Formats: sequence, C-alpha cells, structure tokens
Amino acid sequence: MAVDLRPPALAPRPSLRLLLGLGVSSALAALVLTVLLLSGGPVGWGLSMLLALAPLPILLSAVLGLDRLEPEPRLYLGFAFAWGAGVAIVLGIALTMAGEAVVAGLGYSAGVTDDVGTVVLAPVIEEALKGAALLALLRRRREIDGLTDGIIYAGMAGLGFAAVENVGYYLGSFGQGGVDGAVATFVLRGVISPLGHPVYTSLIGIGVAYAAVRRRYWAIPLGYLGAVSLHMLWNGSATTGSLPFFGLAYLVIMAVLVVLILVTVRERRALVARMGDVLPRYQGTGLLSPQDLGMLTTLKARKHARAWAKKAGLGRAMSDYQQAATELAMLHVRAERERMDLESFAAERDALLEVMARARRW
Repeated sequence: MAVDLRPPALAPRPSLRLLLGLGVSSALAALVLTVLLLSGGPVGWGLSMLLALAPLPILLSAVLGLDRLEPEPRLYLGFAFAWGAGVAIVLGIALTMAGEAVVAGLGYSAGVTDDVGTVVLAPVIEEALKGAALLALLRRRREIDGLTDGIIYAGMAGLGFAAVENVGYYLGSFGQGGVDGAVATFVLRGVISPLGHPVYTSLIGIGVAYAAVRRRYWAIPLGYLGAVSLHMLWNGSATTGSLPFFGLAYLVIMAVLVVLILVTVRERRALVARMGDVLPRYQGTGLLSPQDLGMLTTLKARKHARAWAKKAGLGRAMSDYQQAATELAMLHVRAERERMDLESFAAERDALLEVMARARRW
C-alpha cells in the first residue's frame, strides 16, 4: 500500500500461517526450477526462464492495475503469487501423475491416459490448488472486501502458477525442437494466451469474494465449477487440434476476461459514488473542502488531482490523502455490512483522519 493507514495498535499483524505458507511456497517454486535446471541444462533453462519472465512485468501490471483505487497489501499479493508458483505447481504435478497412473492401471492406452490427464485431471486439480490460496485469504476478511479483490488475488495465484509451468513447457519444447520449438510454444502460451490461468482462477476469486462479502458460501463451489469448465474447454481445444474448437475456446475466454474487467470497473465506480455519500459528513473536520470532495468523488478528478500534485511536489501526499479517504469510505461500508462495534469503528476512523491531516498540505 502507498501508506500505512493504521497505527501499529490497529494494523493487523501477518499471521504465522501466512508467513509459513509464503516461505514454503517460495521454497517449492525454487525447488521446481532447480529440478528443471538439472534436467534440461543451463542453455535451455536460461532461454525458458527468459521467455517465461519476459511478459510477466506486463501481466503483473495488468492485474495490479485493476487494484489502484484500494491497493492490497504486498505481503498478501506475494503469498498468492508464491502459492501458485510453489504449492499449486508441486501438488498439481504429483496429483495429476497419480491420477494418470490410476487411469493407466485400468487398462487404458497411453494416449487416452494423457488426454484424461490434460483435459480432466489437470483442470480439476490445478484449479482446486490455485483456489486454495483464496480460501486461505478468506480468513482475512478485511483484505477481501469486494469482487475486485477476489479477482486480484486469483490473478496473482494464476500468474505464479503459469510462470513456473511455462518454464517446464518451454524447456520441453527446447529439448524437442531447439530454440525454434521453444519460441513457437512461447507464441502460443506467452503471447496468444498469457492470461489463461489468471482468468480461470478469477472465477474462483469472484466466488470467494462474494462469500466473504455476502456470506453466500455456495458461490465458492460455483466459481470453482466455472474455473474448471473454462480450463477444460481450453485444454480440450488444444488436445483435439481442431482450429474451430480452438477459436471458440479462445473467444469464450476473452469474453470472460472482458466481463471480469467490467466487474472491476463497475465496482470501482460504485465505491467512488459511495465516497460521495460518506465523505461530506467530514467537512466539519476541516480536512475536506468542497474542492477536495469534488476531487475525490470522480475517477477523472482523482487522476487530475494526482497529476497536479505531482507537478507541485505533493505527489506522495496526494496519493496518501486519496487512499486514506478511500479507506474511510470503505470503513463505513464494512461497518454497515459487519455491524462493527462503535469503539473499533471510531479507532479506525480517527486513524484514517489523522493520515488525511498529515497528508493535506494544499
């Protein structure tokens, strides 16, 4: 976040489970990459790492760009990414291989076993594992207070998973077809469909977020079913080799991506409109002039205010002020939704007003 909006007494301490999960996930991701290095050699591994990491800054910016109005804590974002890259990858490989062994043991051919693993087992297992990161964060309800938050955390888990998985795919293609083979696979996975895993898992993110906000827990299995179905559709199109099927799957995934973007835009506009209802109550504090209210309650005005403040040397102060005001509006929403006790509400409200007072220098 741009600023610590709560004093130490109010700031939530990271749980031991979260820190342990982050550490274990990071170690497992490093282990997988080391195994790939030892099995594929430094040249192929280096090229594969380069191809896997090249689009990552753009993809991370695209996902996190949806969250600029109320950024999530970096620790939680890092946990989601590391979980996808580590725990989800390792368990996904192990469980899929175990499932394929069962299918082969039933007497099916190697081709059928591979298809079942790709089209059925991988989507069912991988989406459950990536979605587990969202379930872990569900315990921290404060950090998932809208559908956008669910999409962001799911996107991070999906990007982590895809980054490490792609290294394996590129390395395998390099072993079969050299540089040309690796680059061809990169075009498919890194250029044509780089957001596959984030989009699939975002449906789980929406389900978990809806459960967190509305207490409608049926949304979680529904989101999981949607993620698995979308993942199966894509893997099935790749397995059949049918160009029309591939095109249909691609169009469906792009349509879901557009819907996800529209959800975040609509939710962001609703929050800004809510600020227009809440913030006028604080004009008596002297921290919100009519001009400040106008600046805070439309997305266009907020952007212009940040541009003006940056030129005036007040860029950080304006960012802190806007974020504190946003958190203040969200505090009211959360208080109404969760029936927060007055003492806790007052403590958080006063902490946010203090941040606004320190930041406002215009």
